[in-house]
Amino acid sequence: MYDSIEYLDTRGYTETPLPFSTVIIKGLAAGGGLFVPEKLPQLDLTEIVKLASLPYAQQAALVFDRFGIDFSANVIDRLMQQAYGENFDTPVIAPVVEVAPRSYLLELFHGPTAAFKDMALQCLPWFFSLALEKPRDAAGTPMFHLILVATSGDTGSAALAGFRDREHTGVIVFYPRDGVSDIQSRQMTAAEGANVGVVAVQGNFDDCQNAVKTVFNDAAFTDVLAGQGVKLASANSINWGRLLPQVVYYASAYSQLVASGSLELGEQLDVCVPTGNFGNILAAWYARAIGVPIGRLYCASNDNNVLTDFINSGTYDISQRSFKLTPSPSMDILVSSNLERQLFELNGHDAGLIRKWMRELSEQRRFQVDEATFAALRESFSADWVSSEESLETIREVFQQFGYLLEPHTAVAWKVAERLRMTPDSPVLIVATSHWAKFASDVYRALHHMAPGEALPDEVAGLSGPQLVARIAEQHTAGSIPQHLAELDSKPIRFDETCANTAEAVSESIVDWLEQRRLID
Repeated sequence: MYDSIEYLDTRGYTETPLPFSTVIIKGLAAGGGLFVPEKLPQLDLTEIVKLASLPYAQQAALVFDRFGIDFSANVIDRLMQQAYGENFDTPVIAPVVEVAPRSYLLELFHGPTAAFKDMALQCLPWFFSLALEKPRDAAGTPMFHLILVATSGDTGSAALAGFRDREHTGVIVFYPRDGVSDIQSRQMTAAEGANVGVVAVQGNFDDCQNAVKTVFNDAAFTDVLAGQGVKLASANSINWGRLLPQVVYYASAYSQLVASGSLELGEQLDVCVPTGNFGNILAAWYARAIGVPIGRLYCASNDNNVLTDFINSGTYDISQRSFKLTPSPSMDILVSSNLERQLFELNGHDAGLIRKWMRELSEQRRFQVDEATFAALRESFSADWVSSEESLETIREVFQQFGYLLEPHTAVAWKVAERLRMTPDSPVLIVATSHWAKFASDVYRALHHMAPGEALPDEVAGLSGPQLVARIAEQHTAGSIPQHLAELDSKPIRFDETCANTAEAVSESIVDWLEQRRLID
C-alpha cells in the first residue's frame, strides 16, 4: 500500500485536503470547485511495460494502488475483478487496433453500454458503495445517496447500468430531449432497475448541465433533503472517481503497443481525443504526468469548437457563440467542466485564479488565462476541429480505405489526428469512444453520401434504431453488433418525463422521484 494521496479543491473553499473515499461521495466541492490530487505518483517504464502481461483488472489495481486511495490493496483487487470481467465483451477490455500504418485506435466501447463511459462507470459504483459504509447517521444507517447525472448521451446509460439496484443509492439521469441519438435515448428510457430514473430536459446539454449544477449548489434544497436522510452525489466527470479509471487505459494502451513491437520502450506516443467536457483528454494528461511516454495531446472538436479556439488563443469565449447540434452529440458542449481541473494543474494550483476565471465565465461568458498558464497549455496541447460534413466524409473514407467503421465522434478525432500529427510516421493513438451502432442514422448517412441531418430514404426511415443497425451490418460490415444494442427493441420504455431546463424544474423532478419511492415525506 502506497502513501495516501488526498485531494484539493480547485477553488480553495475546502480548507483541508480530503481522502479519495470522501471526494467520490461529494463529487463537487463546496462553492462549485472540483477535486484534484495534491500530488501525483510516478510509474517507471518497467512498471508501465509490465502492464501488458497483466489482466486489465490487475492493471487498474496497480494504478489505483499508486494513487494511494484509502482502501486496502485486497479490497481494490476484489473490486477491480468485479468491475472488469464478463461484463465486457473482450478479455482485453480496452484493446488497441492498428487501422492504418502507425494510426492506432483505442477501442473503449466493449462494455455493457458500448461507450467509453463504461470504463469508469463499471468501476465507480463499487468504490461508491464501499465509501457509503463510512458515513452513517446516529442510528448507524447509511444515508441514501441520490446520484444526479447530466448527460450528453453516453454517461447516462453507463451510470444507469453501473448503479442499477445498488443498496442505499439511487440515480436520476437528465438528458437534452433533442440532443441524443435514438439508440442513446432508448438505452436510457428503457433502463432497468428499481432505483433509477430518467428525465428529458428541454434545451441543449449546457442548459441541462447548468440546471443540475445549480441544484447541487442550492444549500437550502440540499439541506432539506439531508434532513430526511438523502444526500446528492454526482457520477459526471466532475467526480474524480470517474477520471482516475480513465488514466488506466492510457497506460494500458501504451504497454500493449510496446508488447506488440509497435513502439520502442520510451518512444513517445501522441494521443488524439474527441473532446467535449475535457475529462477524457485530461485523463491522458494525468497519464503523461505520472510517467506514461505520451507526447502531444490533440484536442479534437466538432462545430462547437470553443476548446479549439481556447487552446489556440488562451481566451475562452462563449459570449457570442451559438450552440450547434451535430452528428457527434456527446461533444455538443460549450462549457467544458473539466477544463477547470486542467487549468488548476497548469497554473501551479492557484485557486484564486481559478475563482477569478470561473466567475468571469459565469458573469461575462468569457475569460482569458495569464501568459504562463497559456504557455503551459501550449506545451502539451494542440487543437483543431472538424465540421459535421467532414466527420461523415471521414467515416466513409476510412471504411472504404481500411474496412473499419467509425462513429462520428471517433471520426472527428481521426481527421484531427491526420491534420496535427507531427509526421506521417509519428505514432498516434486515436480514442474510439463509442461503437458505431450507437449512431446508426449518421453512419448510414455517411456510407450513402448523405448530408448531416438529411432525411433518411423511405426504405429505412421507418426502421427503429436496432433495425437500422442490423441493416447497416448486413449491407456494409460483417462485424458483430453488441447484443444489448440489438435487443433494445424488445425492452419497454419506462421513462417518458420531460421537464424545463431550469433548476426549479430539475428539483421538482427529484422530489417527485423521491416521494414516489417514499424516501422523503
